[in-house]
Amino acid sequence: MKNFSAELAYKTSRSSGAGGQNVNKVETSVTAMWKVSESEFFSNEEKNLISAKLKNRINSEGILQLTVSENRTQIQNKKNATERIVEIVNKALFKPKPRKATKPSKAQIAKRIENNKKLSEKKESRRFRPDH
Repeated sequence: MKNFSAELAYKTSRSSGAGGQNVNKVETSVTAMWKVSESEFFSNEEKNLISAKLKNRINSEGILQLTVSENRTQIQNKKNATERIVEIVNKALFKPKPRKATKPSKAQIAKRIENNKKLSEKKESRRFRPDH
């Protein structure tokens, strides 16, 4: 079985924003690209789950891409892009534990009704009643 990060392709470009002359000549921005459907690392079921949960981040060709240009070095940006794409895929694969429906206990129901009665009596006593 091959490593997941080996399935990633990288494209570099010049970063935008401040950075002086360095920004005009060095391609430090890194875009990590991963073709979800062609992955050998995940099962078909897992790929379907990833595609469904990340449908807004996957383009029409089925490629999940992420651009990082936070650091001044290409190597650091490549490392960050790889870590972030792995994190995104792991989050997509997480299945939350199903919630078990529970009923309130009889004591809790009785306490709630008692509190409602007390509140009702309190509000009733505040009501203005002119003498008949």
